[in-house]
Amino acid sequence: MHNIFIIFFFISTLFGSSIQLIKKENPDANTTLLVIGGIHGNEPGGYFAASILATHYKILANNLWIVPNLNQASIQKNKRGIHGDMNRKFSHIKKNDKDAATVEAIKKIILNKKVSLILNLHDGHGFYRKQYQGSIFNPNAWGQTCVIDQCNLNIHQKFANLDQIAKTVRENINKKLIKKHHAFNVKNTKTKFEDEAMRKSLTFFAVTHNKPAFAIETSKNLKTLSQKVFYQLLAIEEFMNIVGIKYKKDFLLNTQELTKMLKEYGYLHINDRITLKLTNIKKTLRFIPLKSSKNRFVFTHPLGSIKRDKKGNYKVFIGNKQITLIKPEYFQLAQNCPKNFSVTTSKKTKRYSISSYFFTNDDFVINCLPKTRVNLIGYHGIKKNECSISIPLEKIRKKYSIDKKGTIYRIEFYKKDKFCAMSLVQVEK
Repeated sequence: MHNIFIIFFFISTLFGSSIQLIKKENPDANTTLLVIGGIHGNEPGGYFAASILATHYKILANNLWIVPNLNQASIQKNKRGIHGDMNRKFSHIKKNDKDAATVEAIKKIILNKKVSLILNLHDGHGFYRKQYQGSIFNPNAWGQTCVIDQCNLNIHQKFANLDQIAKTVRENINKKLIKKHHAFNVKNTKTKFEDEAMRKSLTFFAVTHNKPAFAIETSKNLKTLSQKVFYQLLAIEEFMNIVGIKYKKDFLLNTQELTKMLKEYGYLHINDRITLKLTNIKKTLRFIPLKSSKNRFVFTHPLGSIKRDKKGNYKVFIGNKQITLIKPEYFQLAQNCPKNFSVTTSKKTKRYSISSYFFTNDDFVINCLPKTRVNLIGYHGIKKNECSISIPLEKIRKKYSIDKKGTIYRIEFYKKDKFCAMSLVQVEK
């Protein structure tokens, strides 16, 4: 089978909402696992696990659908729910509720006939134990559980035995624990008869529509985010095995690898003219050429998002982490700009897209383009147009870099006083 990797926005025109739905599909496959992260904004283990699932797993058989950041506004605030608890709005929601569009849109995805099984990812308090063992280890805790609403679906369905599936997942996770007290358990809320609050939840909505659904709760009391993500991915892999999804991943699943991966933020593309590398980016970027309104931001990281503050600056988030603040300088956008430019070093000349990222460890020349001015931010030459000048690496000043290490610099292109594009150069002096 040939893997198809699609990232797009599921748009519900009926409800006026857009949800990021990432599909990894194979031709003729008829089994789909839907993984949902971020229904609670202060539970990063779930949504960071979903983002790694989206970017580092290749699906070889059957289908995987991922919604990594369902409650994005609450994720930015690192709050459970800025408009109330979204996971208590699935039995009924008022039309004027600010979560209504999102809830109705995710319901539509859940009920899609292709969806075979649903996972809702959470971080919960403590470590669930059937017997009371202290304030952290007790029956009221939610952490380190596979949660089911009932033992079985009341229909003949391939994955109808929720209890047995959850027990299988529990047993296999518990063979790979970091520490013994991290042990997973099955928590049956017996929702229909014993838990009024859970009757309003996403998973209960699913099971009442004969869709197998489970919640995975890693403990908020685990020491690191990488530990939470580790257990979430272990659980997801077990469910992929159960539904017959074959996969490959490009990393070893351990906390050391995950710690590194969780610091990789990818790229931000702005207006199809600017590329910013977000890993190790400085806390503030000044004088970034933007339009006064209607700027378009596209992230390679599934958890990337933007929030504009009252001063007109743009906060850049990866999940619940604000990683930089963009302070713009407003320009009109030039038309008919060149699509490429070339750079010459002592070794060779190479061509790049006018909004790109390249590396050099040699002095370089940015070759001139017709009617286009070049400005390398951090190099102060004697000419306004810094093309066709040999630029010594030692004369590029670190304080103008966009990264904390002082190695990545902006190359900006203008036509008269209008902005064309920005590229990045990473230098090793």
